[in-house]
Amino acid sequence: MLHLDPLAAHALLQENPQAVLVDCRTEIEHMYVGHPAGAEHVAWQEGPDWEIDPEFTDKVKHLVRNDLDRPVLIICRSGQRSIHAGDALETAGFTQVINVLEGFEGPLDEDYHRGTLGGWRFRGLPWFQT
Repeated sequence: MLHLDPLAAHALLQENPQAVLVDCRTEIEHMYVGHPAGAEHVAWQEGPDWEIDPEFTDKVKHLVRNDLDRPVLIICRSGQRSIHAGDALETAGFTQVINVLEGFEGPLDEDYHRGTLGGWRFRGLPWFQT
């Protein structure tokens, strides 16, 4: 799996129209915290039980129309959950899986807040909130 910071990930998406950005956070995170512009939402896991969606890879396969060679960038809150989701995609046969380092909100700062040290939103990249 390749790992790119948010700026490099955004550049790849701009340069390669075949690339797909998958937001693997929960529906609540995607809707209310915000999400990268153009991101497709496919949750890796959802509350309240936080079990991994056994259909996650099938949903992403459907999203890319079964083209497992299509670049799939995967983003979560901080760049950790997306590693596990990306590993599952690679196990399912995807050949170009790219983890977005820092995620959407970035790592925790010394006050245990996100969004002050990194992440898609912190880097000033396009995003939406519903």
